[in-house]
Amino acid sequence: MAFASRLLSKSKQLPAGQILLRSGNAVPVRSFAKEAAPSTLKGDEMLKGIFLEVKKKFETAMGILRKEKITIAPEDPAAVQQYAKVMKAVREKANLFSESQKIQYTIQTKTKDIPDARTYLLTLKEIRIKRGLTDELGAEAMMMDALEKVEKEIKKPLMRNDKKGMALLTAEFDKINKKLGIQKEELPKYEEELELKIAKAQLEELKKDAVEAMETQKKREEFKDEHMPDVKSLDIRNFL
Repeated sequence: MAFASRLLSKSKQLPAGQILLRSGNAVPVRSFAKEAAPSTLKGDEMLKGIFLEVKKKFETAMGILRKEKITIAPEDPAAVQQYAKVMKAVREKANLFSESQKIQYTIQTKTKDIPDARTYLLTLKEIRIKRGLTDELGAEAMMMDALEKVEKEIKKPLMRNDKKGMALLTAEFDKINKKLGIQKEELPKYEEELELKIAKAQLEELKKDAVEAMETQKKREEFKDEHMPDVKSLDIRNFL
């Protein structure tokens, strides 16, 4: 572990906040402050309030990360499950959104003023792509086909305030869910599966970053005779 220790003391490529604030985990300020700031707060007072709230949540999250052992082994299901468990504890203690909640919030804010069903579905697709999610089941194409069927039946574009038309579309979506084997009562299971996929992707990024950092340091004269340790032997708590 000599190499790892020297890497810790000299390298700036694995900053303390990286594990918490990487791309898949980053949470906008709005996510930290779920309640709107009182209207009486203005200017510096409002900024100070937001800063203190973010600082408090960050310190809470870091406190958990300093205690929990995380193994950088995305190929190990047990390591992925443990990492997901730790990050869930971070979210719950620091009152942060889960990935599913972030997606839900994004959908709500991006689609609230969309009047028609077609633009709504297209916006959902844009959100999915931007968040790096894949439509493995081909549900989007099925949903668009269902919309085409309903609009052909009502002989006009389907508006979201058209209760009768939306009821027809919802019925078609229920058929799609049944065909794909998706059940509403199993939504918690689907959310857990999503969080595990995200946890694995984050561990893969951590592993990539750690390997790149060590390889960069090994090129330096003082490290040339050092043996590069296995990434999964590193203890992230030493970097916090």
